[in-house]
Amino acid sequence: MASSTDSSTPRGEAFVWFTGLGLIIGLGMVIGLLSLVIVNGITVFWAPQVPVAQVDDGRTLIGQLAQRRVRAGSPADNPRYELQYQVGLRELNGNSYLWVDEAKIKSESFPADVLGLERVENGPAFVRPQTLRKSDGKVIAATDAGFEDAFQAEVAAAAVVRENLIEITRHRIGDVNGEMDKARVALRRAEDLKLADEVEARRRQIAGLEERFATLQAEAKKVVEGGAVASLVSKDASNREVVVPLTQVIRAWFPNRLDTWGRVKLFFSRLGEFVFDEPREANTEGGLMPAIFGTLVMTVFMSLMVTPFGVITAIYLREYAQQGAVLRIVRISVNNLAGVPSIVFGVFGLGFFVYVLGGSIDQLFFADQLKYNNNTPVFGTGGLLWCSLTLALMTLPVVIVATEEALAAVPRGMREASLATGASKWQTIRDILLPASAPGILTGVILAMARGAGEVAPLMLVGVVKLAPTLPFDGSAPFLHMDRKFMHLGFHVYDLGFQSPDSDAARPMVFATTLLLIFLVVCLNIGAITIRNRLRARFKGASF
Repeated sequence: MASSTDSSTPRGEAFVWFTGLGLIIGLGMVIGLLSLVIVNGITVFWAPQVPVAQVDDGRTLIGQLAQRRVRAGSPADNPRYELQYQVGLRELNGNSYLWVDEAKIKSESFPADVLGLERVENGPAFVRPQTLRKSDGKVIAATDAGFEDAFQAEVAAAAVVRENLIEITRHRIGDVNGEMDKARVALRRAEDLKLADEVEARRRQIAGLEERFATLQAEAKKVVEGGAVASLVSKDASNREVVVPLTQVIRAWFPNRLDTWGRVKLFFSRLGEFVFDEPREANTEGGLMPAIFGTLVMTVFMSLMVTPFGVITAIYLREYAQQGAVLRIVRISVNNLAGVPSIVFGVFGLGFFVYVLGGSIDQLFFADQLKYNNNTPVFGTGGLLWCSLTLALMTLPVVIVATEEALAAVPRGMREASLATGASKWQTIRDILLPASAPGILTGVILAMARGAGEVAPLMLVGVVKLAPTLPFDGSAPFLHMDRKFMHLGFHVYDLGFQSPDSDAARPMVFATTLLLIFLVVCLNIGAITIRNRLRARFKGASF
């Protein structure tokens, strides 16, 4: 008997070890992926030293080391490596990055006068400054003791000029253009209906707007020409003269002079720009504030739309629908709906939400816009509302299944006790079952948010764009514009990785944007999990 017991004891231990091994492999893959994204995403904002490299063919390079890889075709037992330098000055070099055989580099030095520039256009620049022409006309040589302080002061002053110009040209002139479009639509309508007084009033309004437009243009011109623009005269690695107007400089630093604290400050300055500013240079530089805002707003609206529909459907299926073949077919259909490719939901959203619902809304409420503004649709094109509805439909099965499981987990005694006290079935569902199953419902919402926030394929069809000139939320009534197209972090990653004209410049931003998307999803999930845990603690006694 003892031998029989001993022989049966280890039965199943192999499967325990296999499941443990599977868990370890899965965790290792997740940790490895996150580590890769974090390391490559964080290093984008760090400023290393910038060498001046002498190549044996007589060339001199000034650039930041980007990566090192095995040279194609080199033997495996004695590999040869090549280095990629970010040399900048795309307008002169044709490309911001350059590969060099490591064996051909004769020497590297780190002179203190190397200057790094982040510019509005044409990417970064690594130069050796010669003179600074200040806005007052005074010229300061790079060898003077006060050169760096004067240079940084002129960069700050030029940034103020640039921001004022952006405020006028993009925001104030943009508002006037929006008002003018509306006034022209109203004028065409009045002319069509032969409303003489209305026509005259609209023409006066348009004349006033054109006057405001001309005034703002003159103000913008005055900002640009109001004073001499400071500029930097410098030399590149090939000893070519490079003149950079400081209004084109976003940030400047001497990489080989910085101490650790200086690099940390520069790191957080770049990180702040990445989070709070707008993108530039075909989205390969600058910030991602529009994409962050668009992703956050779309995910929140998707959650607000999918939760009530999913909960109501689950309550009906669980508490009211009669058991039978029809109900089984419905449940099978819901489960199969969760496996439909996301692009199919995008095609459905484009055909039904955009063309049918959006087109109907335009015909009912925006007929003047269609008739008098070249058939320009309002809701009959992609936008935030249709993206949110499409993803809500896609994640609906997750919420339905999670809610049904949560309702089924509520002890039967709680239902019977409520009904025994005279409560109706709806009162029991409302006051007993829903509060007790709230943690499980939130679990479904969390899963829906995690999936919806990272989807890209359906959004490409129903409203996401590469660059949105305006945010869905602004100071103009009705403040939240659900009809506007918007930017999304997931689509931004796709665009950088596969559509960028400069793949080398886009590669660091791909990792940084991916890290930001993961961080945003984690923050949303942490918020929902915190609410779920509080509800679970509140109803723990009743549930167990």
